[in-house]
Amino acid sequence: MSSTDRLVAESGTPRTVGRAWLLDVFKALGCVLIVLHHLAFYGPMSDVMMQVCPGLIEWLYDRARLAVQMFLVCGGFLTAASFSKVLSLTVPGSLTLLWRRYLRLAMPLLAALSVVVLVSEVIRPLFDHASLSALPTWGQAWAHVALSQHLLNMEALSAGVWYVAMDFQLYATALVVFGLAQRLAAGTAAVPAVWRQRLWFLLTAGSLLWWSGNESLDDYAVYFYGSYGLGYLAYKSRDIGFSRKTWALVAVLAVLAWWLDPHWRLATALCVAALLARAPQSWLDAPSAHTRLTQTVQWLSQRSYAIFVIHFSVSLAVNAGVTHFWPEQVWPNGLGMLASFGLSLCAGALVFKWVEQPRPSLKRWVSWVAVFMASVALAMKINAIAG
Repeated sequence: MSSTDRLVAESGTPRTVGRAWLLDVFKALGCVLIVLHHLAFYGPMSDVMMQVCPGLIEWLYDRARLAVQMFLVCGGFLTAASFSKVLSLTVPGSLTLLWRRYLRLAMPLLAALSVVVLVSEVIRPLFDHASLSALPTWGQAWAHVALSQHLLNMEALSAGVWYVAMDFQLYATALVVFGLAQRLAAGTAAVPAVWRQRLWFLLTAGSLLWWSGNESLDDYAVYFYGSYGLGYLAYKSRDIGFSRKTWALVAVLAVLAWWLDPHWRLATALCVAALLARAPQSWLDAPSAHTRLTQTVQWLSQRSYAIFVIHFSVSLAVNAGVTHFWPEQVWPNGLGMLASFGLSLCAGALVFKWVEQPRPSLKRWVSWVAVFMASVALAMKINAIAG
């Protein structure tokens, strides 16, 4: 057995990872809300619908994006769970895990970006709207491959790309914390798990009290350590148990953060983390009854990432078609929003089946990078012909 295989074998799969019901609910709900938020945010179909249901469109525009906090907290929770059975990590082992994380994030994203750059250029002559990104440059395309477009102050080619890059940064941080905790534990009586808890508490406190209030940091993981760290701590509270002193520190942190800057993002993250930390174990176990509701929630949860990365190209195409033929009519635009939502789920299911679900590998990654670059080249050709 290789060192990498041994690492995976040691990591195990905690009861709360996989088809855990509460996590499935959060991921499915977050997926639906994000798709609807982007439908409301990137018109013009939503602009027409504002005439008949302004309250709903405004809520989707302003509040549905809070689903990002669900993903961040759940991400921290699942990362803590995946590390809970790992006894130790070497630098090569950490780099292996980081590479695997990158592959799982990058390949569905590259597939989605391959579609969106072509859709944008095909509809551009008939759909002059601010939601369309400019024709990508080669440097911009490679920056997206490296998940560094925002760090380089480049325009994203699709909605939500920033979150994929942030997920990668946060996972890299978790690996650094793991390695640092190992070193600190080597010279003390405390076990590495306790040191990981302490370090994540410090990072969470730093983010909630300082970094998350500085919007100039929102391209960096430190801005999101608060929500991600709350999820991480929520799992640790279930895994090793918190003393009354630790719970008191967490409560003081939450109250102080709310006192300094009360906002809906913080409230959402705190509520989701509290549920994950204190919910009965039965809420985290797979449901015993496989009803249509549970199957739908699990289906959405499993495909949430694929739907997340592909839905924007679907939204652009439907927006362009409806706006071209029925620019002011209410019913076609309302049905267009519903159609865009349904088609996004279908497109996400295809990306999940053909891109995300197969085992990631270097060969498959190279293939998807080639597909993405070919799509960029074709988009440039279409733009040149149209211009």
